[in-house]
Amino acid sequence: MKVVLLETMEGLGSVGQEVKVKNGYARNYLIPKGMALVATDSNIKAFKDKIQSRIRSEAKSKEHALKLSEELASISLKFEAKTGQEGKLFGSITSADIYDALKGKGFEVDKKKIVLSDAIRQVGVHEVAVRLFPEVTSIIKVEVVPESLEH
Repeated sequence: MKVVLLETMEGLGSVGQEVKVKNGYARNYLIPKGMALVATDSNIKAFKDKIQSRIRSEAKSKEHALKLSEELASISLKFEAKTGQEGKLFGSITSADIYDALKGKGFEVDKKKIVLSDAIRQVGVHEVAVRLFPEVTSIIKVEVVPESLEH
């Protein structure tokens, strides 16, 4: 079934693009969730203006994401954690911890945009990706140091 996308979907296409998908995927997922329309002449004409305005707003969002990406690339986060033998942490540094640290520095980033394949469980410097937009990813440095033993 041919559909016109109302949202950019990674691996499928961008806003306004006409793509061919399986009938069930279109009927059961894309169309009910408002992500796509059946590609008929009347639907294409009716939503062409709407799609164009969305493309313009998405371009502004991408510009904002690029600017934020540059700012994020320049920062470094430092965490102190209790450690055991060989620099292994008691517990871990998660995307929620990174989110809180970014928020504390004045960056408003969606928690789901922080790409951490697995929680950080080792002392050292780690690179964490923050996916701000489908084509815009920023890498931030996360340093984990042992907690100081002051009595």
